[in-house]
Amino acid sequence: MMLFATFNDLKRIGSEPQNMRIFESARVTKSNKDTFLSHSSKDNELLPGVVSILENHGASVYVDNADESLPKNPSVKTAEILRGNLRSTRKYVLFVTTNSKDSIWIPWELGVADGEKRPSNVALFPSAEGQYEQKWSEQEYLGLYQRIIWANLKGEDKPLWVVYNHHDNTATKLSQWLRN
Repeated sequence: MMLFATFNDLKRIGSEPQNMRIFESARVTKSNKDTFLSHSSKDNELLPGVVSILENHGASVYVDNADESLPKNPSVKTAEILRGNLRSTRKYVLFVTTNSKDSIWIPWELGVADGEKRPSNVALFPSAEGQYEQKWSEQEYLGLYQRIIWANLKGEDKPLWVVYNHHDNTATKLSQWLRN
């Protein structure tokens, strides 16, 4: 069984008191981030759930909407800061929903990450209204990347978050992927 996170799942996870604290802590801490989280600003309400999942599995997440060094109005300086943060992190996660296609920054950030990191260090974190909905994948180039999903792994007692490589039908525990 492989499932994508639904919006309701992420809202529920993000609203749990311990996860709200994790999200706030991640937003406040600016240094030593190892995972760059790209997302559409239209999905900001879902970020606490995504950040909590990643941080609970060992990531230290950089989220640009918490970065006070970014100019209020996007500019060349914005791109320079984001590129520097992309380069300084080991992992790149794109939180992808149907809103992602409308973002002007997501394709640029993904392109920089693709060029800076091995493909094995880039993953999509897809989410939709339903567990099996895949409208988020309408951008063809998204098919290049692994996906963070909820799945049953052989040898595990219960489902867990994994990074799934749909090209060779393999999966790695999210916590292990974040460490490597």
